Order: sequence, then C-alpha cells, then structure tokens
Amino acid sequence: MSLPRVSRPFDLRSLDGDASAPRLLVSVRDADEAALAARAGTDLVDAKDPDRGALGALPAGTVRAIVALVDGRTLTSAVAGEPDRSSLVPAIADMAETGVDVVKVAVRGDWSEDDLARAAAAASGRLIAVLFAEAGDAPGLVPRLRRAGFFGAMIDTAGKDGRRLTDHLPRPVLAAFTRTCRDHGLVSGLAGSLALADIAELAPLGPHYLGFRGGLCVAGDRRQGLDSSRVAEAVRLIRASARRDAA
Repeated sequence: MSLPRVSRPFDLRSLDGDASAPRLLVSVRDADEAALAARAGTDLVDAKDPDRGALGALPAGTVRAIVALVDGRTLTSAVAGEPDRSSLVPAIADMAETGVDVVKVAVRGDWSEDDLARAAAAASGRLIAVLFAEAGDAPGLVPRLRRAGFFGAMIDTAGKDGRRLTDHLPRPVLAAFTRTCRDHGLVSGLAGSLALADIAELAPLGPHYLGFRGGLCVAGDRRQGLDSSRVAEAVRLIRASARRDAA
C-alpha cells in the first residue's frame, strides 16, 4: 500500500505561536485507517485503540506499521494511554521508540513536578499532555507543563457517552486554555466526541488542532471504521476555516 508524496502541511515542531486556523487530527486504529486519513489530507494521523477507552494505546508494532505506511507524508502521533506513576515513563518511552512525531499521554492534576518532568523527558521535545475536560483544571495546569518540558497540551473527554467537549466546558474556558498554551509556547488541541459542526464553533478559539474519531466514523460510532466521506468533509471544513482566517 503506497501513498502519494506530498509536503507536510503542518509541522508541529516549528510553530511560531501566532494565531492560526486549526489543523485536523484524526485518530486511527490501524494502517488501513491511516492510509484513508492521509489520502484525504489529514494533517496529523493519531494512533489510538478506540476499544480501550478514551486513550487506549495500540500495540507498539501496530504503531510502527502506521508510521511506516505514512512514511513522513503527514505528521503522526500515538497515545501512550493513562498510565499510573509506576508505568508512566515506560509507557511513554515505548511509544516514543515507534518513530511517531508526537506522543500523547493522560496527565492528572495531582502529579508532582517530578512526575511531570520524568514524563516529558521520556519523549523529549514531543510529549503532549491530555487533560480531561471532566476534571475542569486544564488552563491552570499549562504553566506547570511548560516548566516540565512538555511540547503541548490538549483537552479531551474521558467519558464517551455522547456528550461533546462543549457539554463539559464553556467556550470562554476553552478559549482561555488555548490562549494560555500560546502564551507559554505550547501546542494546543481540543477534542472530545467532536462533530463536524464543532469545527466552525471551535476554530475561532485558537487551537492549533482539532481532534476527531467518533464524529468521522460510520454511524458516528468511534468503535466502527472511519467513514471516508466524513473524513473528506472534515478536511474541507478545516481548509475552509483556514481560508477564512487568511482573508
């Protein structure tokens, strides 16, 4: 299986911190879904197991297959799960060794500064903290993440019960989060059972990317496969958002 060679549309490692239209992250469960997402023009292909909760990690071998298939044609990330303190560093390091551009891991507000620093060091310069909307403490954690050496932060929803990100947090809180991330030089992302209609609502809040899974799947079910027409529509809407931002 091969993909056309294209320029990488969004290099997370060279962000200048200026406000810009968001890019599209699509979570995939295997190489076939990665191919579908990459062909459609997804900016960041994210390896995740939707059968294992909000941040289910795929086997390292599956992630390596996704990275090999994408072969630098777009950016890649992988979820390292929701490890406890004892397994935090190994979980992150295992995913970092697959060759993905970015590693994502759940971060809790009660972690110590040492916990955060050890996590960041396990994927130096490319670790994104996933903060759950239900906890309600995302903006306040951003300065600590920056000091620890994280590359970015995103808000997601822990529960996948049909409620979307904006059912948990109001727009002003989400805007404060993305603004605080930019002020501290961190990449920011918003996700959490997003629907296509959320692109127009969330893009003006200034996230660097918007993350999707269930909203782009068959029947809107995150455990089913990606729907190519929904992925294509998400790409179209994100590109339209970028054009409006540039106008």
